Amino acid sequence: MTPYATAPADSGPTGWFSKSEAWLDSKGKGAWIAAMVLGFVFFWPVGLALLFYMIWSKRMFNKSCSRRRSNHLRRAHVMNPTGNSAFDAYRQDTLRRLEDEQRSFETFLERLRDAKDKAEFDQFMDERAHKAAEERNAPLDA
Repeated sequence: MTPYATAPADSGPTGWFSKSEAWLDSKGKGAWIAAMVLGFVFFWPVGLALLFYMIWSKRMFNKSCSRRRSNHLRRAHVMNPTGNSAFDAYRQDTLRRLEDEQRSFETFLERLRDAKDKAEFDQFMDERAHKAAEERNAPLDA
């Protein structure tokens, strides 16, 4: 048997790279950018290599999948039944009430924005009418 057959799958030159890549992916895009900047600061070819790798692997322009996945798992966990029917009913009622409050608050904000827009428009129209009246009443100098 060869000595390579007993070595773990993640050891060797690609093992540290895979671990580093997974760690940076778990931290998000900011960690990739920080690693790239540090690479440029300490040894510019490393920063350049990280930049090219980020562009080639499309990490530069995509949103972080790990963050979206963790948010999705967190939301899914909230909706799982706990086995306690009283608590599940209370949680559903509370979530429904909070959603209703959020909807009513959003409609309030929309009405508030509409009222502000109307007030600004009315002020603009009043100023425009005032200027037109001043121009009509101004003596003609000829």
